Amino acid sequence: MPTGEGWLYPALVLDLYSRKFVGWEFHDADDAEHAVHLVRRAALAEGIAALDTKPVLHGDNGSTLKATSVLAMLHWLGVKPSYSRPRVSDDNAYAEALFRTAKYRPEFPAQGFASPREARARAAEFVRWHDVEHHHSSIRCVSPRQRHAGEDQAILAARHALYTQARQRNPGRWSGNTRDWSHIGVVTLDPERDCVVNTDVSAPHTQHKAA
Repeated sequence: MPTGEGWLYPALVLDLYSRKFVGWEFHDADDAEHAVHLVRRAALAEGIAALDTKPVLHGDNGSTLKATSVLAMLHWLGVKPSYSRPRVSDDNAYAEALFRTAKYRPEFPAQGFASPREARARAAEFVRWHDVEHHHSSIRCVSPRQRHAGEDQAILAARHALYTQARQRNPGRWSGNTRDWSHIGVVTLDPERDCVVNTDVSAPHTQHKAA
């Protein structure tokens, strides 16, 4: 990300299940120590130590996330590392889609930011908008914060009831079924999707999260 004083490198931890930012920072270098601090902060904020089932941290195939200090921190947290496969474009699709959303926001300057301070302030505004206000189409148009807090099931059930009542009152206005407001219980990376979804269908419901 260009600024008037050089480049800033974004680092973020995104919860795959809810699409919520659980950690983000900007630095003037892509450094392993920055990644260590970010992962530790995100793990503390999310209470990873108390979880019976630890999440997986999936990232790009760069050297930063493979550094010894980062791997040591992940091992200490009980978090398993995962990496995008070389030359497979959709292994990191969630992060890439997020960057695209940020760049197409009207407040994103085409010529870069005037200073690192402005870049960080704009990034904070985007994170708040994305997590709190943005009704994400991939999670049935609830906000990432609502889904992360487990509020989405009640919201979707209320929407389904409202649409059902509307159709019963005015059946002539509906040519088919109402909009699908069912809860999305499983979110996976592409290579394992079919296996995980099939397993989830035959098992009691659990939340699948990845930091």
